[in-house]
Amino acid sequence: MKAATMPDQPPPETLDYVRASARFLNLPLDEARVARVAVHLERTRRMVADLQALPLDVDVEPAEIYQPAPFPPGSDS
Repeated sequence: MKAATMPDQPPPETLDYVRASARFLNLPLDEARVARVAVHLERTRRMVADLQALPLDVDVEPAEIYQPAPFPPGSDS
């Protein structure tokens, strides 16, 4: 599989997402930092897309067998 090259400028939707998330989290980000975060987020999105494209059998993917422990008796949760 050939690695895709990363563009210098992430898609506008990714930039908008980073700006909205920063506002929601009350993080002061200037436009240069917004762009850097968006580039990293876009890289992560592409890595996830590549991994999701791999055909995995049920016995290869251990997420299906994970079960969290039950909450202890008397806990509030």
